[in-house]
Amino acid sequence: VNDVLALKDADIGVAMGAGSAATRSVAQIVLLDNKFATLPYVVGEGRRVIGNIERVSNLFLTKTVYSVLLALMVGIAQVNYPFLPRHVTVIAWFTIGIPAFVLSLAPNNERARSGFVQRVLRLALPSGAVIAVMTFLSYMLVHTKATPEQAGTTALITLIIVALWVLAIVARPYRWWKLVLIGVMVLGSVLLFVLPFAQRFFALDPSVGDYTWSAVMWAAVGVVLVEGIWWLQRY
Repeated sequence: VNDVLALKDADIGVAMGAGSAATRSVAQIVLLDNKFATLPYVVGEGRRVIGNIERVSNLFLTKTVYSVLLALMVGIAQVNYPFLPRHVTVIAWFTIGIPAFVLSLAPNNERARSGFVQRVLRLALPSGAVIAVMTFLSYMLVHTKATPEQAGTTALITLIIVALWVLAIVARPYRWWKLVLIGVMVLGSVLLFVLPFAQRFFALDPSVGDYTWSAVMWAAVGVVLVEGIWWLQRY
């Protein structure tokens, strides 16, 4: 503990608050209460931060991937972008913003493991690609015969369902509060398409049952693919 050279060479140098100034200056952790019993709490906090960063990174990187790919596919197909800016905002609310805020502050006791970037990429890249492709196919099948509001609503339903499933995967293993979080996000998404004032404000038109069922069908395919990706990347 009092060896300055050993502290500098160690992966994590720990010094006592009552130690010398030289020892404290080279240590990564200084125990102000001079008790080694504090270290388990330090380790627990580190695990919480690292684990929650990984969860939140999955959500944000998935969104980045499907946003870029969807923009590219729409541009190549030379069709109108299916979403209004307000649609993008509400997608961020229910699939990223609110869940990421809660998950980032949640307790997490999982051990830190190497390979952080690889794990995030193995889930986020293919999941984002699945969301983009399913949303694009859902939109393309109806956009020529539907109104812009109906076509955008169809694409939005597909995207939100699959994105919420990604959230459900990232939240595993489940605790009661995680199930409540997912349930609230699902309820908010459903109310978005059900409440008349929400339909008017967000320019949504889910009145055509065939389009809605088509959106749900493509979303179901996306859910199966994303679930399969999660199972594969675990091994």
